[in-house]
Amino acid sequence: MKFLFASDSFKGTLSSEKTGELLTRAAAQIFPEAECSCVFVADGGEGTTEAVIRETDGEKIHLSVTGPLGAATEAFYGRIDGKKAVLEMAQASGLLLISREERNPEKTTTYGTGEMIKDALSRGFTDISIAIGGSATNDGGMGCMEALGVRFLDKEGKSLRGRGENLEKIASIDLTGLDRRIKDARFTVMCDVTNPLCGKDGATYTFGAQKGGTPQMLDRLERGMENYRNILLSSFGVNVDEIPGSGAAGGLGAALCVFLKGEMKSGIDTVLDLIQFDKRLEGVSLVVTGEGRADWQSCFGKVMEGVGMRCKCHKIPAVALVGSMGQGAENIFQYGICSMMTTVNGIMPLEEALEKAEELYYEGAVRLFRMLQAGMRLSG
Repeated sequence: MKFLFASDSFKGTLSSEKTGELLTRAAAQIFPEAECSCVFVADGGEGTTEAVIRETDGEKIHLSVTGPLGAATEAFYGRIDGKKAVLEMAQASGLLLISREERNPEKTTTYGTGEMIKDALSRGFTDISIAIGGSATNDGGMGCMEALGVRFLDKEGKSLRGRGENLEKIASIDLTGLDRRIKDARFTVMCDVTNPLCGKDGATYTFGAQKGGTPQMLDRLERGMENYRNILLSSFGVNVDEIPGSGAAGGLGAALCVFLKGEMKSGIDTVLDLIQFDKRLEGVSLVVTGEGRADWQSCFGKVMEGVGMRCKCHKIPAVALVGSMGQGAENIFQYGICSMMTTVNGIMPLEEALEKAEELYYEGAVRLFRMLQAGMRLSG
């Protein structure tokens, strides 16, 4: 019997690595002869680069880049092999890099993300995957493209810095300085939202408030996004509002698609492809996955959905061990997950559940494997 463990991290308590360790220990108690292996996974958000590096024996490349508010910050991205690299925009332009008091989507920039891409191109990478979750920005990707040589000009022909407040000032775009190495590279954009650039469901009104935007600020930024969209349409013949996910990361999705010809893909599917997950399924009897809280969102580009669908395609049963279940959690059964158990074993305050996360997870894993053992006895 061969088990494969592929769980997401339990935010704030257990890493993907720790869940694998606990599942291995619990499995050994009930199935001492079983072969167990773990795979580190992420859904294209925080921890994606780390997971891919671990699973591919990759290498961290450290560099200093421009942070969301212009100050230097230390970041890293991953070398997978001589041609492939994986980046997280949150490393350079993420919300967690600035305090709540500093959040201001008119002032923040994706310039540092462009510096990461430029560094990857300088090192000869031609297959670059970019995770774009967790941004502090609403600049339409202006800053990122500015770092790569694009000039955004006002009506007087003066260059504009890549910040949200300058979106409404753009009158034309000059691509003559765009890094020439881009045309020989392939870009995959890890994105699991379908928001357009503009409108009530667009980048500004959907995500701007959590980045520090006031209602008045958001109205100004939306006018800027509309101007930016119109300039892109008149300059390149592309209506970015028709591209699902163009509003991701404050509009960075739109810029990566238009200027870098990036291909939008599910974050979890991209990660599973990068780590060659399908090969890891060879000879596996059962997969155990999970996440901190399962609910209706678990079916939309999250680890359990991605892992479950791969298992379904290979006709391998998959079960989930989760911290808790919310509304719509049972929907995951349509995506290759056969059953699900929670780690919490009674009514308790959230603080207690978090404090005892490791203990509860291990005990839940033992119960899970005991149930599997009972099922095997029933079958034969």
